[in-house]
Amino acid sequence: MALLTLTNAHLAFGHVPLLDGADFSLEAGERVGLIGRNGTGKSSLLKILAGIDRPDDGSLQLQSGVRVVYVPQEPDFNDDATVFDTVSEGVAEARELRARFEAHAPGDDLDALQTRLEALGGWTWEQRVDETLQRLRLDPAGVIARLSGGTKKRVALARALAAQPDVLLLDEPTNHLDLEAIDWLADLLTGFRGALVLITHDRAFLDAVATRIVELDRGHLHGYPGNFAAFEAAKQRELEAEALANARFDKLLAQEEVWIRKGVEARRTRSVARVARLVKLREEHRARREQQGKVRLDIDRGASSGKLVAELDGVGKRYGDKTIVQDFSAIFLRGDKVGLVGPNGAGKTTLLKLILGQLAPDSGTVRTGSNLTIAYFDQMREALDPEKTLADTISPGSEWIEIGSQRKHVMSYLGDFLFAPARANSPVKSLSGGERNRLLLARLFARPANVLVLDEPTNDLDIETLELLEELLQDYDGTVFLVSHDRRFVDNVVTSTVVAEGEGRWREYEGGIADWQAQSARSAAIEAAARPAPTPAPKAPEPAVAPSTAKKKLSYKEQRELDELPARIEALEAEQARLAAEIGGTALYTESPQRIAEVTGRHAAIEDELMQLLERWEALSHRG
Repeated sequence: MALLTLTNAHLAFGHVPLLDGADFSLEAGERVGLIGRNGTGKSSLLKILAGIDRPDDGSLQLQSGVRVVYVPQEPDFNDDATVFDTVSEGVAEARELRARFEAHAPGDDLDALQTRLEALGGWTWEQRVDETLQRLRLDPAGVIARLSGGTKKRVALARALAAQPDVLLLDEPTNHLDLEAIDWLADLLTGFRGALVLITHDRAFLDAVATRIVELDRGHLHGYPGNFAAFEAAKQRELEAEALANARFDKLLAQEEVWIRKGVEARRTRSVARVARLVKLREEHRARREQQGKVRLDIDRGASSGKLVAELDGVGKRYGDKTIVQDFSAIFLRGDKVGLVGPNGAGKTTLLKLILGQLAPDSGTVRTGSNLTIAYFDQMREALDPEKTLADTISPGSEWIEIGSQRKHVMSYLGDFLFAPARANSPVKSLSGGERNRLLLARLFARPANVLVLDEPTNDLDIETLELLEELLQDYDGTVFLVSHDRRFVDNVVTSTVVAEGEGRWREYEGGIADWQAQSARSAAIEAAARPAPTPAPKAPEPAVAPSTAKKKLSYKEQRELDELPARIEALEAEQARLAAEIGGTALYTESPQRIAEVTGRHAAIEDELMQLLERWEALSHRG
């Protein structure tokens, strides 16, 4: 029997149906990723499953005794409370019952209290809280007001886990978490023994955690077994089949419309049944809810900057006793797309300001290029005035907006970002988190810029908008500096990654997060292999011999290997391109699961082989 079941649920805001006869059930041990467009009602659905809100129609049934705990996007805390007291709120009932039992006021049924206390594990609630705090690496004496956004997320999870729920509902749990914390959370949730429903747009996180994907689309819930990668393949086939069915339907409707408008002779002999079918087709066409419009993103690129954007040489920066940047050198050119990766508090914002010449270094030099026009995406949305309307936010005092050589009406421009004309005069404070991010992107892209600085732009954006934003940034011919913990987004956008390696050390790697991790792992393995084994106790010293400074020449076999390496690398790259085209197409997914696994597995293995060959080529080249 399912832990919870939602049947024929209906929910509407105004004339927009968010749930339209939706059905959902959750089995024990399932980890469900709930995805869908911003504004489709995912958070509303999660609140209905938590029992916080009720649908307009339909029913929610819970298995007897099931405990459901909900963690919202922005958890509510008492800022003056300690971490221990806040997490203890998760066992509030057990704590209160034990206090009542120990006080044993007249009229209390002590047997009933004891039975309930044992069911809740109330005799050891302090131990449960302590164990949860240790597991989530939290300081029980910490004060909520002094915690970072990422640590507050951990406190909210700790409060939920201390309750030992059978069903855990999480709304955007990865927001404000850095890469290390996201990996930690993925491990935590995959080890969670209860059932889980989570809303997230982090595709790599979904791949690591989810056992089923449920998409909320046009008021209905569609389930797909497996993680997000499996969903993508299934969804592509489904959308193609839907487009084909709609095309056939439209063709039939067009044929019937032509027939009904024929001359007098045809009308005299027309079939009543055929006319009835046409009427039915027209009704179905009106009722058919087309796939929701796609956001259209464009950007005013402004004038080109000089070829050099920034050159840093031995740059250092300290705040008090803390070293933020130490001896960092790099060159950034026009068109580079640079990811900055590091734990929260590592100094990514400080490094960005140094690169852009907005902060003077304590040591070293920074040279910035000419004609730089910088546009910022603000992580905390401080640039948005909640009282202003959407139209005034985009184009204050004017109905028109200039984007490059184009002139657009503000209503049309907002429509490109999926804001209906009726909402143009709504205040910013009426928007959801994802809609505010979309509005901030609209505001950013309306300004001429040849350098974009994007600080966590992916928070609260739906997956389709993320993919479109990726395409825009890939095609953008200016320079991009990107701070994000969404590893799939970073990997799909950046050309290089600057990584915090501790104690103020930063290092630039070619490629994205996956490339950095692969290169770091290989470097560590090479260093470990090159490290000499422990030597026995030294013997009597021999006469010193002057060290040779000459390079050891390549042997005949090594020289032959070096000559053959370019052709081998080229062949692997060609095979990789062919497999990528096959994976990106549709024919592969009509074949057997074994064939799909074979192709995707080989595509992943080629990357490792290429890196090994490139490293071997570099090593031999230096000696040759």
